[in-house]
Amino acid sequence: MARYLKEKYDVIICGAGPAGLYAANCLQKASADPISVLLVDKKSPWKEPVACAEAVSRKIFSRYWTPKEEWVRGHLDGVYFTSPDMTRVEYFQADCGLILNRAAFHHEMADKAAELGVECHFEDTVEKLSRAKNGHWKLKIRSGKEESELETRVVIDATGPGAKITRHVPGLEALETGDFDQEAAVFAIATGIPHSRRHIELLFGERYFAGGYGWVFPRDGETVNVGLVGGRKFLKTHPPRSTLEKFIREAYPDAKILAFHGGAIPCGQSEHPTAAYGVFKAGDSASTVNPISRSGIVEALKSGKIAAECALQWLSASSEEERREIENSAYTRWMKIQGKTHLNYHRGKDGFASVSDEQFNKAAHRLASIPVHKRSIFRIFWAVLSSSPSILWKMKSFFI
Repeated sequence: MARYLKEKYDVIICGAGPAGLYAANCLQKASADPISVLLVDKKSPWKEPVACAEAVSRKIFSRYWTPKEEWVRGHLDGVYFTSPDMTRVEYFQADCGLILNRAAFHHEMADKAAELGVECHFEDTVEKLSRAKNGHWKLKIRSGKEESELETRVVIDATGPGAKITRHVPGLEALETGDFDQEAAVFAIATGIPHSRRHIELLFGERYFAGGYGWVFPRDGETVNVGLVGGRKFLKTHPPRSTLEKFIREAYPDAKILAFHGGAIPCGQSEHPTAAYGVFKAGDSASTVNPISRSGIVEALKSGKIAAECALQWLSASSEEERREIENSAYTRWMKIQGKTHLNYHRGKDGFASVSDEQFNKAAHRLASIPVHKRSIFRIFWAVLSSSPSILWKMKSFFI
């Protein structure tokens, strides 16, 4: 037990991705009275790449964390939307986005949490979650050969897709498990691919990107992050890694692949609760990824903030009835700020996936005739929808 400063904590956060790290910071900043917070993860949050292209909206991201040049890979002035026939349509907005160095960003968040008083332990695996006789939670945690059992009043589960620590735990069976509409994403770090350092490129087409899209994101002027994510029903016909390899080989014959990375991401908004009996879900464990864009960094920060604020309210609640209301509010708050939009996106996802190459090409040709300064995101979106009357019907969920 000497590995940990305490045997009992007010809050234990499991998972040190953006959601868990941000929740840790929010807890200590917002708490009026000192509370004991432990943050654990099975790996150091700056060691391994994740299946992410690392792009965020500058404006929205800055509401949650101040960007620093030491972990910003680059600044973005827009997006190139590339149709199946390789018609490239530019959306331009000066300094609209950032490419992050996620490892360095995570390191800063972890350091800040530790400065605020959060006890951080990485390379520690949560093996079991169970109820103690007093109603608190017990966590069995392994670090190498050493095993510890800790107690906490509140658990924030930010362990990522699959959220295995809450599975089959009495009282938590109805919670979101973090694998709703789970999809495979794969990317390569490569050189020799023509690109703009100030733009990301999104590619569409049935041949390589069925049910999803591909991307080329700048990194350092030499390397790029090139990858794809596809719909679940296309997994057998479009195996992610071999499909990406084929795309790179055929589209960029001079490219040199330095490394491959990949993983599963939950890409749908469910209607399952995200909190019960002092356990709060956040980030991918709560299935907060945008179902269409598959973006999840800012979404994770938002959900981490909600989990932290609800946890503090829960700790100060004076009755079980009040605690149940706080748990219910976690889901309600998420649905209000992001979830309802995601739910509509998820309902319209099959319609978006059914956009044919011909329709994408038609939309791209139409947009290419519009001056760059008049191309708004809404206009681009509408051009795709209006390229065929059938698409408008399939996508009606977006407008409900």
